[in-house]
Amino acid sequence: MKRVSIILIMYVCACTLAYAQEKVELMPFGSFDSWAVRHIKESFILGGETKSLYSIGPHEVINGPTPLPKRGNSPWSTSNSYAKVMGVETVTVTVTPEKHGNGQCCRMETKLHTIGAMGINFNALVTGSIFTGTTADPMTTEFMTDPRSAINMGVPFTKRPKALILDYKAKMGSGDVIYANSASVMKKPNVSDAAQITLLLQHRWEENGRIFAYRVGTATERITKTTKDWHNNHRIEVRYGDITGRSDYKPWEALSSKTHKARNKSGRMVFIEEKGFREDLEPTHIIILISSSCLPPFTGCVGNTFWCDNIRLAY
Repeated sequence: MKRVSIILIMYVCACTLAYAQEKVELMPFGSFDSWAVRHIKESFILGGETKSLYSIGPHEVINGPTPLPKRGNSPWSTSNSYAKVMGVETVTVTVTPEKHGNGQCCRMETKLHTIGAMGINFNALVTGSIFTGTTADPMTTEFMTDPRSAINMGVPFTKRPKALILDYKAKMGSGDVIYANSASVMKKPNVSDAAQITLLLQHRWEENGRIFAYRVGTATERITKTTKDWHNNHRIEVRYGDITGRSDYKPWEALSSKTHKARNKSGRMVFIEEKGFREDLEPTHIIILISSSCLPPFTGCVGNTFWCDNIRLAY
């Protein structure tokens, strides 16, 4: 009995020591208390309304479509966009700051963006998302059919975190999933939608203009239900190496060659082609993607809303 008590005490001490040794770091601008904003007036043909386009980073206010200067060390971009197509200027806002406690949080919403001109309505389903990387500004005709080409996904990163930690709240829409990228809206009633949280650690390299990667670490979760209150200190463990044989492996965590794009050395946007899992390699890039929808571009459930705050990495 005495020996069992000693072993139990040693186990508790070891667990306490391991917890005490864990280091948690806030991602740059991961508290969402600092935002830049551009006030942009849409073209007269669209109504001439002035809209506020938010970016996560050092506080700054600009009146007009002038791109924000590169300041601070913010790794974040959003699905908010300023588009200029054939001289027509329009703004899409799906990510905004919102009060949370003594500061602010990030609010993402899936919306049906409708542009009406000359008696014709054009519809686009737009998901509220934040991610590590950069977005084309302004959006032009070339990005309308392939939004992935506008997103340079991921930022340089060489650490090996144990977990992604964040506070979140969710409101899942009750309508059908729809696809909209034209004058019509198509329902997809047999498809389900969810908010998603994704962290990928990649070891990348380039050959003949193509970007390849090994997947070093993976952490994902999909939120399917509305939450009554905030879930604070929510933790998603990073699993290193080949996860396909694990009981917690999810189909959407499979290696991909057609999901994310990045800019190669010549400045061209190309797909990141994942070639395998390699736990032994050092990461070169991190992708963090948090979104109100988990489906492909122009597809989702209108009304899905996801709030997040205090994005941290544990080591």
